[in-house]
Amino acid sequence: MTLKIYLLRHGETTYSQRGAYCGALDAELTPEGGQMAQFFAEAYRSIPWADVYVSPMKRAIATAQPLCKALGLPMQIRDGLREISYGAWEDQEQDFVRQRYEEDYLRWQTDPAWNPPTGGETAIQIAARALPIITEIESKYKTGNVLVVSHKATIRIILCSLLGIDVGRYRDRINTPAASVSIVKFVTYGPMLEVLSDRSYMPEQLRNRAGT
Repeated sequence: MTLKIYLLRHGETTYSQRGAYCGALDAELTPEGGQMAQFFAEAYRSIPWADVYVSPMKRAIATAQPLCKALGLPMQIRDGLREISYGAWEDQEQDFVRQRYEEDYLRWQTDPAWNPPTGGETAIQIAARALPIITEIESKYKTGNVLVVSHKATIRIILCSLLGIDVGRYRDRINTPAASVSIVKFVTYGPMLEVLSDRSYMPEQLRNRAGT
């Protein structure tokens, strides 16, 4: 048996519906986002979980809660799993940001590894705080299943780092819709991607919601 880490993005929020930047803002799930969390819990409750690591943000905790409550699992809250900070762009939509912060926006589009949103975080900074959590899990569990509940940018950066993809390309190479789960297995020669951004466990009407 090997170690498998399940990377689950939180369910839908009003910001993912709007397409507005929401990183450091502590948004709640929409009712549909709550349904996504419930369907995940129902689909994955039979897995023998070794542990559950969760971002401290409300939307991540609410996504992990149905599974943890059903199985009596405690949450390991880790600040390093929080979402990217968008700085001055928080709560703003893309068109506004593109016009108001044109130079910063173009630099961020070109290489977000080293160029942050105005007053926000780079991909390198996110990797520096998120990857130690993965290392902690690897050190603690040589085998078993561990759930990590986090956010869109953070999960994509973790996946890029584990798979040897330039983190500056995280927005171009990997998509993680709301409540999607990706599975990485740790084998002899390193991390192996088994599943990417699966949402087949939820009903079609939730999968097809715009902006997720």
